[in-house]
Amino acid sequence: MEITDVESFPIKLPLETPVSFSNRTLTYRDHAITYVRTDTGHEGVGYSLGYEGAGLIADAVEELLAPVLRGEDPRDTERLWHEMYDGNVQIGRTGLLLRAISTVDIALWDLKGKAAGEPLHKLLGGHSERVPSYASGGYYRDDKGHQGLRNEIQRYLDEGHDIVKMKVGRRSIDEEVDRVAAVREAIGDERTLLLDANGVWSSTTAATRACRAFEPYDPYFIEEPVMIDRVDTMAEVNSALNYPVATGELEGTRHNFARLADQGAATILQPDVTVCGGITEWLKIAHYAAAYDIPIAPHYNWNIHASLLGAIENGLWVEYFYRDMDVKAFDDVVADPVQPDDNGMIALPDRPGHGVPLDENALQQFKDQ
Repeated sequence: MEITDVESFPIKLPLETPVSFSNRTLTYRDHAITYVRTDTGHEGVGYSLGYEGAGLIADAVEELLAPVLRGEDPRDTERLWHEMYDGNVQIGRTGLLLRAISTVDIALWDLKGKAAGEPLHKLLGGHSERVPSYASGGYYRDDKGHQGLRNEIQRYLDEGHDIVKMKVGRRSIDEEVDRVAAVREAIGDERTLLLDANGVWSSTTAATRACRAFEPYDPYFIEEPVMIDRVDTMAEVNSALNYPVATGELEGTRHNFARLADQGAATILQPDVTVCGGITEWLKIAHYAAAYDIPIAPHYNWNIHASLLGAIENGLWVEYFYRDMDVKAFDDVVADPVQPDDNGMIALPDRPGHGVPLDENALQQFKDQ
């Protein structure tokens, strides 16, 4: 089996209204889509969120990675990962180039699963057939006050979720405390509340002061209280609070995650397979964390992360966004999206490969020329 073709292109999915988190406002979601095809007729697909750079990710795949891959055996995922990474290490140890590698590696594993006739979670270990999810939301919109936030959270409860996540950090501490209090009141004392600050606070003092103000409302974790590069600061915040820090959605390879764990910067790790280098690297991160009993709660991309969580022993939750909340839009191009049941559990796809078939007509509709 040989790779004959590598194709990558950006798509742009518009949002109906602008949506904000602590330090950014978005009007659309772009993704880089990568296909790897072989002489035996097998095809795999991978993808990554672009944050307005999906075209650059796609260009990196076609210009830098495709020449490395053509003529190679797609089943050699370990070797090909190192050839892509080592061959571009001077310009791409993390960030955009690593996202490009992620799209290719995901496509290779998809192809490998299809060739083997095995669903991804079985191919990788087969720990679970269903995985728990939480409802992620609580973003900022101009016309959304406390009652709008309550209504949104109530919708998640009505769907069967006992775990919800909300954004914090865009407004003053007093205003944020009021928002957190409103959500805690809406979900009651027995359900789990998660917070996400997207790295908004600039120092240990600022982050600790804000996060301690949320303590009376019993959050399970605070995600990214400071920017992820500030590992020492993150560790200080993690040590100062009576609830844990979670982080990792923007982090790179296993070495960076080891540093987060070793320095006590995070109690829960959140690797994103479309960011950290693909499935090959995601597994190394998850297994390293398992050695220290660190749970894995991956960021976004529930369609593929559900299968990955089902392959490991230390999986915690999958993050899930309801499409009609108009925050994440990738399901618009997924032919058969996974979704939680009435108890917030996601049944894993049993089709060969990663089980995330894309809708070709939708891809053409949203292709960003």
